[in-house]
This record gives sequence, structure tokens and C-alpha cells, in this order.
Amino acid sequence: MLGYTQPTAIRVPAGVEVGYAQGGQFTQPESGDVLLGLQVGSVYRLRVTNVFDRPGVEIFPTVELIDRLYPPPGAALKFPVPIDITAEDLELAAQGMYVTRVIYVEDPNQALPVDEVDGKTTWYEARPEEDPLEVADAAGRPIAILRIGGRDISQAAGQGFATYGCPPIVEYGRKHSAE
Repeated sequence: MLGYTQPTAIRVPAGVEVGYAQGGQFTQPESGDVLLGLQVGSVYRLRVTNVFDRPGVEIFPTVELIDRLYPPPGAALKFPVPIDITAEDLELAAQGMYVTRVIYVEDPNQALPVDEVDGKTTWYEARPEEDPLEVADAAGRPIAILRIGGRDISQAAGQGFATYGCPPIVEYGRKHSAE
């Protein structure tokens, strides 16, 4: 699995802009969702700007791919790992809170009996005393970990720290949301 490029959909609220670390620096943030090819086993740093009513606020989440999906041959781009960065996540991070979200493939024998809404990921919150990775592991197969907030890296010493050394990344395209 190490080195496999997994299509990953970074989805943000309307009007929010997202860029990513590439080539030792951050790309210019653009509005809308972005479909990226990320390698399993790597940590990627994002740069989120235009965060609602907070001019000048930048948030630097990380995405760590720990597994991959197994779509039908030739259909990988139709089945990306969905990474939703919600308005609530961004608001908590802007207030200095730390958010960890584990994205997992649900175990069909333990699936919650709820209707899926197209384009929306179903999620539930782990209790403060629970490890989110253990909770996701009990519910299925963890694929990725999203970490947001906790510290301001915009003034971090050394761009290598801020960008995690820029592992390889492929941009497949953007979906601009209506504001």
C-alpha cells in the first residue's frame, strides 16, 4: 500500500478557500472542493482561508492517509475518500480548539440504519475519553485522519515543518461551490 496514490476529495463549505503544500510551499488557496491524489502513508498539510467572518484567519489542517479504497479497475476517481472540513470544524479551530476526525469504511455488519444523503458524510462524535481511531476501528476500517487546529503554524520556524516536506500530490480538479 505504501506509495499508492489514493484519490481524495477535500470538501469545504461554500466560500471557503483551500490550498495545499506542494514543492516546498503552499498553493494559492481557491474556493471550492478539490480532488487530490494523496499517497497512503503520508501526511499532507492544507491551508484553509476565507473562513467566514474571520478576515485574515488561516487554518492549517493535516490529512493522513492510513489505508486505501479498492474500487473497480479504472474507477478510482469515481470513488475518492471523502474528507469533509465542516463549518463547525473551522469555527472550533479558529477558537483554538483541536479537532480529530477519522474517516473509515463502515463495516456492513455494524452499519447504522440511516439513509445516506448524496454528498454528505454520516459521522458521529467520540466521547472525550475515547480515542477516535479506536472508535473508528470498532465501526469499520479506518482510511484517513483529519486533524484541525491546536496551534498556529503560519509563523512556524522552517517551511519544512509547516509543509511536512511536501509528499507527492496530484490535483485532479476542483469543484467550485456556489456562494
